[in-house]
Amino acid sequence: MKINGNEIKPGNVIKHQDTLWVAVKADHVKPGKGGAFAQVELKNLLDGRKLNERFRSADKVEKVRLEQKDHQFLYPEGEMLVFMDTENYEQTSLPIDFVGEDRAAYLTDGMMVVLEIYEEKPIGIELPKHVELEVIETEPVVKGQTAANSFKPAILTGNVRTAVPPFVGVGERIVVATEDGSYVRRAE
Repeated sequence: MKINGNEIKPGNVIKHQDTLWVAVKADHVKPGKGGAFAQVELKNLLDGRKLNERFRSADKVEKVRLEQKDHQFLYPEGEMLVFMDTENYEQTSLPIDFVGEDRAAYLTDGMMVVLEIYEEKPIGIELPKHVELEVIETEPVVKGQTAANSFKPAILTGNVRTAVPPFVGVGERIVVATEDGSYVRRAE
């Protein structure tokens, strides 16, 4: 689907220079002299490169629709991660680098993720916003240490490192945000 260059919004996926880009930022500029344009910061979906590009309203760009399919994480296999399509039960192996080592640490058996697919090829993965992990190692609880903003370091399952409130101990299950690894709350 072709759209005008000044219609690009953050989050749009476009085909530009024969590859796929996602718009990270889009500033619409109307200079005093000359035509309006959109100054767009793009990120390459395949290799992560960044690019700043100027699109005028007369420029036509191809907006790409990605197919989003639910997949279930099954298991790691060497340097690969195995996922299963929940509709047709086909298995897909993706390299750990595709997910990112820091994000792959959040994957647990049976976790549901969304794969973004373009022309039958996975190009992105979306993890759940929050995951439940167990505290494997942290400092012991110190009686009377209840300051509101004091946090202590902790290591969770999958070797995820985060900071937890002083009342959280080893063996407890907590909810962590996958975006930045921050503590959200105790698990129920």
